[in-house]
Amino acid sequence: MAKDRPRLRAPRLETPPRVVLVDPEIPQNTGNIARLAAALQFPLHLVGKLGFSIDEKAVRRAGLDYWPLVELERNLDLAHFRHAHPGAKLRLFSAVAERSYLDARYEPGDALVFGCESVGLPEELLREHAGEVYGIPTIGEVRSLNLANAVSIVVYEAYRQRDAFRHAAPR
Repeated sequence: MAKDRPRLRAPRLETPPRVVLVDPEIPQNTGNIARLAAALQFPLHLVGKLGFSIDEKAVRRAGLDYWPLVELERNLDLAHFRHAHPGAKLRLFSAVAERSYLDARYEPGDALVFGCESVGLPEELLREHAGEVYGIPTIGEVRSLNLANAVSIVVYEAYRQRDAFRHAAPR
């Protein structure tokens, strides 16, 4: 059976990036990102207002059996996140960026910040951190990528740049 076969596993990064979701609205996106957090063992920060519940009953009802594997932190707002993690360099991701996520040089402990599904990150925040705003290029005329897909693309690039998968082996 496939479940008995070894899976390709890599060693854990000593200081993984932090994924920060600001005002996430769609529970399925956050659930997919949480699963990625469990798989790659990075901290997931839910900042601001949530468009859904993450209490034990809601998580159990959604069938998120991996939720206990997620290093989850709730922050009232981005200022509280920054106060709790002053060394984390902010990397903001937006559909209206001028530079590609491939141009970023990801460092240990970076905070990869993504906005809510409907409006993204606040304009004021993007202006305040203009030198650290990145986007994911597209070819078609779509408004933006799905949040969970965007987080996956960026996180895997951050891990790739740090050679996180160089020593992956079946286990």
